[in-house]
Amino acid sequence: MSPSDPPSSTAAHNSASFDFAGAAVLVTGGTSGIGHAIAQGFAASGAEVIVTGTKASAAEYAVDLDGFGYRQVELTDTESVDALVASLSALDVLVNNAGASLPKGLDEWGPEGFAAAVELNLVGPMRLTTASRRLLFASELSGGASVINMSSMTAFRATEIVPGYGSAKAGLVTWTANLARRWSSRSVRVNAIAPGVIDTPMTAPMAAFPELLAGELSHIPMGRLGQSEEVVGTALFLCSSAATYITGATIAVDGGYLAG
Repeated sequence: MSPSDPPSSTAAHNSASFDFAGAAVLVTGGTSGIGHAIAQGFAASGAEVIVTGTKASAAEYAVDLDGFGYRQVELTDTESVDALVASLSALDVLVNNAGASLPKGLDEWGPEGFAAAVELNLVGPMRLTTASRRLLFASELSGGASVINMSSMTAFRATEIVPGYGSAKAGLVTWTANLARRWSSRSVRVNAIAPGVIDTPMTAPMAAFPELLAGELSHIPMGRLGQSEEVVGTALFLCSSAATYITGATIAVDGGYLAG
């Protein structure tokens, strides 16, 4: 069994299903990893899903984006964000998943790299969410519209190589709580998910550094990396009518990382 394999079982199974038929969902960075898995989860639940990426068209991605709408956007560009919002006719769920560490290869210990990481990973989601407020306020989704901000374990544990990324993700936790309070009267719930070490293209480079991977696994009581699909249920739940009294929360999906 590899570090990323969930345990097998012959025990009885249980499952949950959600119905988002007719809901309009936007997942930024939905072209790979966790974002793509979440987009697939909403689509399988009946939602009309649009994903964003930085390339000109969906055809430029190796991953299968059939069944999704696609929009190109640069979250650090106000005009690009405004154009994205203007292209939407409705919005019930916004998943702020897009982000990256070491943007443009910059050292996050330098002022330019630190600022670039914060601009992309914190200011970008804030820019898109506030630009989308009229669409979210107009949602008729049962339980109201939802915003999901994708935080990270770097918000809670130091990761020395990416101080800007970690600071941005910590800022997302605080901003989630503040926006939840500000928009509570508009029937928009705002929550965050903090994934642990998930087996995605973003974490794949760790495989080349066994000591780094071993160090991360030592923090995880479950002893393995998570899978993108293991984040999906939390996102669907938080946006569903089963979670109408949850707002301002950050949910860790980390295999016990914070307890490790």
